[in-house]
Amino acid sequence: MNLGKNMDKKEHSYNFDDIRPLNDNEVEQAIETLVSSEGLQRALRFIKPELDWEAFVAAMRSCKTKAQFKSAIGYKVVMDVARLSTFSLTISGRSRLAQQTPCTFISNHRDIVLDAAFLNGLLYEIGYDMTQIAIGDNLLIHPWIDTVVRLNNSFIVKRNVPVRQVLEDSRKLSAYIRHTLKVTKESVWIAQREGRAKDSDDRTQSSVLKMLCMAGERDDLLTNLMALNIVPIAISYEYDPCDYLKAQEFQLKRDRPDYVKSKRDDLLNMETGILGDKGRVHFTIGTPLNDTLKNFDRDMGRNELIAAVAHAIDCDIYAHYRFYPCNHVAYDMLYRTMRFRSHYDRRDKMRFEAYLQQQLNKIDLPDKDEPFLRTKMLEMYSNPLKNHWEYKQE
Repeated sequence: MNLGKNMDKKEHSYNFDDIRPLNDNEVEQAIETLVSSEGLQRALRFIKPELDWEAFVAAMRSCKTKAQFKSAIGYKVVMDVARLSTFSLTISGRSRLAQQTPCTFISNHRDIVLDAAFLNGLLYEIGYDMTQIAIGDNLLIHPWIDTVVRLNNSFIVKRNVPVRQVLEDSRKLSAYIRHTLKVTKESVWIAQREGRAKDSDDRTQSSVLKMLCMAGERDDLLTNLMALNIVPIAISYEYDPCDYLKAQEFQLKRDRPDYVKSKRDDLLNMETGILGDKGRVHFTIGTPLNDTLKNFDRDMGRNELIAAVAHAIDCDIYAHYRFYPCNHVAYDMLYRTMRFRSHYDRRDKMRFEAYLQQQLNKIDLPDKDEPFLRTKMLEMYSNPLKNHWEYKQE
């Protein structure tokens, strides 16, 4: 792959072929591999049982570029999922986006697949270019998944690599993100942490920010961060269909310290997250972080600065959550209070209590600790509200 003459010296030594999306000249061959994929056909019929496979194949074959595939195939599949599994899917804050400036979207992370997919669908609908998406290689369970995500402009984040390889892979990932922003002039999306915040206590990991700075052209950390044009995104799901799986994982990790999720577990989370009921889903585009960073003290130590930037991202996400009755009910149930009683009525409470029990009933563990599991699920729905109010009191 020729990365072009515009790359700076730090990027020039990297070959991104193993992590980059497909190039347009690779699209037709990739589509032919998907045409013969029984796994893809099964997955699509799982989402849409009445799918006309021959018509879908013809639609795929009509795509000659990634942009065509994203709009003609990716966008339509994602919107089909939204119609099947959400009451509404909405976005606000578009006025905060500079239309022609590529940026780094950093969001909280709820769903293993749909956070970035929904965001891209919504951006497409408001006339903003879809982003390149960071996706962990632990999700590339089948070869067809790898092909589909690269066709949809995703780049790969390598996980579970040997310790001595972590630093080099992080530098390469950092260089790729900067190359995307500066050379190909595309925005990118990356979660604020590695993996989902399973208790919904959303906090930006310092390791993510340190990685983003590794390929900067200067030793000035603040300048490097500002060059990324970071824009926080707050994602709010009314219901998380994977909540019971997350609660189950909390108990498994409590009872078995050596517990590690399997590929089958990841696949179950993906399937449940895609088609499970989510109610209302809202994305809020936050305030571009450079408005805050320009006022930071450049004499701060590196770790202090990273912590301050992470806190600034978190606060912007906390400020822009959208709340539903279930969040207020969960908070009052967890903390045995009536603090948010004015935000829901008796029917809202009964509905959430019934939902909670329904989800708990899905958990099948030999030593099922229902009080513990219930607490964990209440935390998932109350933590965004708790963080929002703590932020407002700062």
